[in-house]
Amino acid sequence: MTQLKNDRFLRALLRQPVDRTPVWMMRQAGRYLPEYRETRARAGSFMDLCRNTELATEVTLQPLRRFPLDAAILFSDILTIPDAMGLGLRFEAGEGPVFDRPVRSAADVARLGVPDMEDDLGYVMDAVRSIRRALDGEVPLIGFSGSPWTLATYMVEGGSSKTFGRVKAMIYDDPQTAHALLGVLADAVTEYLNAQIRAGAQAVQIFDTWGGVLTGRDYREFSLAYMARIVEGLIREHEGRRVPVILFTKGGGQWLEAMAETGADALGLDWTTDIGEARRRVGDKVALQGNMDPSMLYASPARIREEVETILSHFGPGSGHVMNLGHGIHPDVSPEHAAAFVNAVVELSPAYH
Repeated sequence: MTQLKNDRFLRALLRQPVDRTPVWMMRQAGRYLPEYRETRARAGSFMDLCRNTELATEVTLQPLRRFPLDAAILFSDILTIPDAMGLGLRFEAGEGPVFDRPVRSAADVARLGVPDMEDDLGYVMDAVRSIRRALDGEVPLIGFSGSPWTLATYMVEGGSSKTFGRVKAMIYDDPQTAHALLGVLADAVTEYLNAQIRAGAQAVQIFDTWGGVLTGRDYREFSLAYMARIVEGLIREHEGRRVPVILFTKGGGQWLEAMAETGADALGLDWTTDIGEARRRVGDKVALQGNMDPSMLYASPARIREEVETILSHFGPGSGHVMNLGHGIHPDVSPEHAAAFVNAVVELSPAYH
């Protein structure tokens, strides 16, 4: 494999010295970029774009041509695993993801199996291999998956939800079925991330988008326990170097200490937790990623720069910080404002190293 020219992202995740704070953005390849919208139109549909190796590679690279980012992230979706389990995923305009065959009973769970990673999900691995070749060692490639709990919410609800009534009813009334579902998902996510690592992903992130809707007790039992199981089963050394693992629970700031015990290398923070306070709480156990409010990108470039300085100063000097947004970039953000964010990190962060 090609030698990595810029490894500050990987080094920061392992709390090794870097010359400046590395930066990338969740959903950095996406609808806020006009070139992405043009490519998506060419693909036909969102899933067609994910399944087209050439176009998935193209949209992964698009933000790197605009901004001095320190990592690329695989262009895909968190719902690829349930889709490969045969639940009939489709994306409805204005409604988001919908499953034609949701999982509502023990019998439904019993029909699920771990997909074949090079057959059922081979298009994802093809994209990873293609992106690695196209990056040519410029920056590392991040692979990812949804967490078992987050995937389960979509599979049980049949799509997006505001109340999570069906999946919460399952964990409260039929925890045995919930655990069976989460168990098969944990096995699938472990195999999925390991397949991405073997295909060329140099770091992986687990997106626990909906862990924050749970009580503390239920978070530990139905979300965190399964993420810890995945971390334990991951390939941690590949191509002669450590493969860092990032856990990101949106709304999970109150559980950072427990998350830091999983064996993950880094924790993603949303914007509701002060990064300085988070650093004091977890110490040197893990690196931290985040955590500017994505809505700050609606502000002026001067205000964005001021916020970047605030986050850098709250984290303080030293390594172990990857600058990012606290969640994905909004689709109606100006690319110029995204540039102001990235450029501010590049210009201001060397003073902290």
